[in-house]
Amino acid sequence: MFAPAALGRPSPLSTHTWLALSQQGLLGRAGGVSQLPVSKVFLCHPASGPETSPHPHPRAFYSGPRVRPTSPTVMAPVCINELPENILLEIFTHVPARQLQLSCRLVCGLWHHLIDTATLWKRKSLLAGFITEHSDQHVDDWKIFFFLCSLRRNLLRNPCGEENMTHWKLDFNGGHRWKVETIPGDHGTDFPDSKVKKYFVTSYDLCLKSQLVDLKEQGYWEELLDTYRPDITVKDWFAARADCGCTYNLQVHLTTSDYISLASFEPPAVTIPQWSDARWREVSYTFSDYPPGVRHILFRHGGKDTQFWAGWYGPRVTNSSIVINPRTPRDPAPPTAEPETT
Repeated sequence: MFAPAALGRPSPLSTHTWLALSQQGLLGRAGGVSQLPVSKVFLCHPASGPETSPHPHPRAFYSGPRVRPTSPTVMAPVCINELPENILLEIFTHVPARQLQLSCRLVCGLWHHLIDTATLWKRKSLLAGFITEHSDQHVDDWKIFFFLCSLRRNLLRNPCGEENMTHWKLDFNGGHRWKVETIPGDHGTDFPDSKVKKYFVTSYDLCLKSQLVDLKEQGYWEELLDTYRPDITVKDWFAARADCGCTYNLQVHLTTSDYISLASFEPPAVTIPQWSDARWREVSYTFSDYPPGVRHILFRHGGKDTQFWAGWYGPRVTNSSIVINPRTPRDPAPPTAEPETT
């Protein structure tokens, strides 16, 4: 085997390496490297080394300046808990609230502590638009405040008759029965909110309809209801025809899972005389500091006309609502029902 001395290596070149260099004109007549300093030749084969590969690597020779490979900079792994607490709070601000409470809070003591801080939930409330940046609202518990604001909505379905009688249970359907009409209706007036287009109307005999709201199905858990006991605000709107008197009734009960009433709002029936102004009236009441154990809300309203006329001359009702709000300090206030009796 021809073994020329090349590259200044103590061991001879392999046959394949010598052939490769010879084909490129890099070997002199004596088998040495022709017109090429030793430092200009760099043999490379990552799998089997520079001298033992059975086939020359595509980059078995290199005629440019020698390049020494450098190791990439490897950063040491950093634990997320080494971040400053304000950075962790900023990260948690963008994590869904339920995931924070049910998963992240259980990871470690630090996360448990940070997720329970008022600062985090005040930030999330600001980000969600529940408060303004310069709000001075007094809040007992910012986490509870955030969850209640997230859940806040009208718990009554089809409150304005847009789906006819869907979602309502007709407890009493006397006379010519319940009916849905379009505002303002005969001898009626426009509703204060132009978005409300329809109303329910009763007849000459008693008409009552109801909905039963399951609070757990609506996302409210037992500890929240029993320990924090958020405010529960009930509202209803009613009106009479101008040409006929009517009597309006409302009943609201907070009940246990076994439907035992724990608190109720049953104002006296409101009688509106014939030839009234037919304006819409609002009745409102807020339950607070009620006993623990509330799991359902029963809402029932209706009435009948006072003239016993065939058709639909009884009270008109619409835009009913049940909304659960964060508890706020306030002086007790009487319900806003405006009875007019004859």
